[in-house]
Amino acid sequence: MSRKVDTSFIPDLPAGALDEHRAKHLDWKRLRLVFEPESVLRIKYHVWEVLEKDPLFRKPLCTLPVDEQKRRAAVQMNRVADYNFAPKEVQEDAYKPRIRHLMSVNEALFAICPSLSVKMALGIGLFTNAILAMGSERHMPIFHGAFNREVVTCLAITEVSHGSNTKRIRTTATYDPKTQEFIINTPDFEAAKCWVGNLGKTATIALTFAILYTPDGQNHGLHGFLIPIRDPNTFQPYPGVTVGDIGEKIGLNGIDNGWVMFNNYRIPRINLLNRTGDVTEEGVYESVFTEPSKMLGAALESFSAGRLGIMQESSNTISHAAVIAVRYAALRKQFGYERNGKEVPIIEYQMHQWRIFPYLAAACVMKVAVFELTEIYLETIQKSQKEQNGFEMLSQAVAEIHALVTSSKAISTWTTRDALQECREACGGHGFLKAANLGDLRNNHEPSVTYEGDNNVLGQQASNWLLRQWNEKVESPFGIAEFINRRDEILRQTFEQSKILYGGVTIEFLLHCYEWLMCHLLTKIAAEMNDAKKNGKNLFKTRNDTQIYKARTLTRALAEYYNLRVFLNRCKRNDVTREMKPVLKQIQLIYGLWSLDKHLATFYIGGFANGAEFGDLVREQLLDLCAKFKDVAVTVADSIAPPDWVLCSVIGKADGKLYDNLQKAFMTNPGAMERAEWWEEILPRKLKLPAAKL
Repeated sequence: MSRKVDTSFIPDLPAGALDEHRAKHLDWKRLRLVFEPESVLRIKYHVWEVLEKDPLFRKPLCTLPVDEQKRRAAVQMNRVADYNFAPKEVQEDAYKPRIRHLMSVNEALFAICPSLSVKMALGIGLFTNAILAMGSERHMPIFHGAFNREVVTCLAITEVSHGSNTKRIRTTATYDPKTQEFIINTPDFEAAKCWVGNLGKTATIALTFAILYTPDGQNHGLHGFLIPIRDPNTFQPYPGVTVGDIGEKIGLNGIDNGWVMFNNYRIPRINLLNRTGDVTEEGVYESVFTEPSKMLGAALESFSAGRLGIMQESSNTISHAAVIAVRYAALRKQFGYERNGKEVPIIEYQMHQWRIFPYLAAACVMKVAVFELTEIYLETIQKSQKEQNGFEMLSQAVAEIHALVTSSKAISTWTTRDALQECREACGGHGFLKAANLGDLRNNHEPSVTYEGDNNVLGQQASNWLLRQWNEKVESPFGIAEFINRRDEILRQTFEQSKILYGGVTIEFLLHCYEWLMCHLLTKIAAEMNDAKKNGKNLFKTRNDTQIYKARTLTRALAEYYNLRVFLNRCKRNDVTREMKPVLKQIQLIYGLWSLDKHLATFYIGGFANGAEFGDLVREQLLDLCAKFKDVAVTVADSIAPPDWVLCSVIGKADGKLYDNLQKAFMTNPGAMERAEWWEEILPRKLKLPAAKL
């Protein structure tokens, strides 16, 4: 028997036309607690309840001028501090519960105002994480200042000509023992720091990465420095600092992305973040680590929190898009089975089910998967901070976490990107309304596929890790690569044998298919790399030439495999009721078959299957499951939906009053029924007919 749970903190939904599509046997609130833990949901609903009463957080009806969007996000950031969503006991808590709390608050804020959320994530979350990972006690005043919103901060890593290739960053920090200062210099515009969130107008301090040189001219590699940018009392830049805003973007214009150049700008020696290495007053470089670069890599893994944040935001964004599309589909009627008969909701049509239900399933799976991955990450970081050999321990576990984060960040943001476009199209012309909110969701999500690591580049780190596991001893503390130990057995299994072994299309069958797929791809990549070594070919070029159809597919397969495994384990827990199990199984299979469908060609090329049976089975089962899922789709959508004021979609409201809501939106938008102010400018030059007859 499942334990009794409290869902009273989750607001009820309004009654209306959607009720006939809501499954009577399924409690959407209980289902919601499967996809997100109660502790997280309580924080989010509290934030939403508080901010709903504040007009500053209501979404504007029209797009505001860019500068006003930046002002609004900056003012909102100050207002959030007033509400104290992270009270003192949270701030003094251990690393994992503290960061989890902040992440939950930020998820709630992202649903309301993405620019505000990203602004806070950059200036508070990532910045303070970096201080903890790379700094020391002498940097804690800045840590507390950022955490308490006393200063606006930013992270300056990317340069105009180098982003992913951080080894080629050209900003320098040269130590001067005479004044005990570092001289920060930008050699030319290509080395200017750019795309730095919060830097354009508001940041007063930047955590900047530069190449450290000691007085003897020796290069000690990339290090972090705290660099004052503006006077906090006047917001004017300091002499030696040239800083500006990069201009309007496609979306997220509430964030003031900026650029900065330093002209032999001096900062105190103690502004060096010195956990991995320090410079004495005399100019001698010291490090307690034998491999400072490796330790820096471990410290930089604190930035994975940013990628996890993006994945959390993506799981919320895809949820919003799927909710809007499903609710709209249940209400929008077009055509019918009889020539002059009743019209039917478009949710009844197979094409529509196939277009949007897999994204609804993906939203559910992604919520569970990103939560679990965040748990693994936070527990590992917390443990590393407690132990004396924390860096060494972290460097051992970080490889697998990094592989999971890089692959999952890429796939979650790509999946959300595709969902936004498909859901927008599935809502037809009404989906193109700004008031539908799908356009803003899409534009604000767009940068996720490139910032915090371009997906195509980032994903290569995951496939590289798998290749190392393949070629060397498998070291997988979290178990994701253990299947490699069974490679021979896996590769011997054909589709026909697997279908019999796993009793047809089950989750276990799908997981086996993914293990076969990854083993096959690793065999091919390893063979090409070995051939290159034997024949003296350029290994860098060879590795790049394995990306299309091999390594890139491997990265996607790893993330999808991980998602399926985690979701399956979540569904086995005691709080899953008997009524939920069939629905959760449908979600698993829809997501798994839909994902597997993208890889069918590789299964046939690799010899896993011959003939049409495998492909037909995958696709027929997917369509059949979508047809059955229709009866619970609205209830599942309810279980991942935020309150209406947060969803902010005229076509996705929970009350089901689709056309009443559209009428109100049409008739009350600013200037809807007023004569245009510029009407005189378009008067005909020669009015031949009386005005009354026109």
